[in-house]
Amino acid sequence: MIFDEFSIKTLIRPVIDFPKPGVVFRDITPLFQSPRALRMVADSFIQRYVEADFSHIGAMDARGFLIGSIIAYELNKPLILFRKQGKLPADVLCEPYQTEYGQAYLEVHTDSLCEGDKIVMFDDLIATGGTLLAAAQLVRRMGATVQEAAAIIDLPELGGSQKLQDIGIPTFCLTAFELTER
Repeated sequence: MIFDEFSIKTLIRPVIDFPKPGVVFRDITPLFQSPRALRMVADSFIQRYVEADFSHIGAMDARGFLIGSIIAYELNKPLILFRKQGKLPADVLCEPYQTEYGQAYLEVHTDSLCEGDKIVMFDDLIATGGTLLAAAQLVRRMGATVQEAAAIIDLPELGGSQKLQDIGIPTFCLTAFELTER
């Protein structure tokens, strides 16, 4: 199946003024309701990473879980969950970060990764990069490295992809939206 960025993009619904006035939320649920589109998204990531040298898939709470779990299953890699504060039951490492909406905290189990592990991290989109930057800090605190940060959507005007690249983490996104795009 050939990846079609245009058809993927048309299935990402803009929700104006959510979660607060002035924000255009990029809703991926219509994309997940289309078996063809979901397969195109998953297959695109699988083709990119099937022969790559890494040991784990990381998925960001919560929409990153959707695509990260599919890719981990298809590539037979362990799945590491990066959760919002207070959601993990065992010993955790915690990292604060800024979102478009304020400060938050990201956690991961302390035994998730070991020195020398290499992880590809997944989220639904890269906006300011806060979640993925916090996850990268947690990965580094465990002695592992981030191979790449991947997402369905990039919002390049918010600078998250650039911030990740500035600290040596390559990014890969299937499509991008300008802030004014409806």
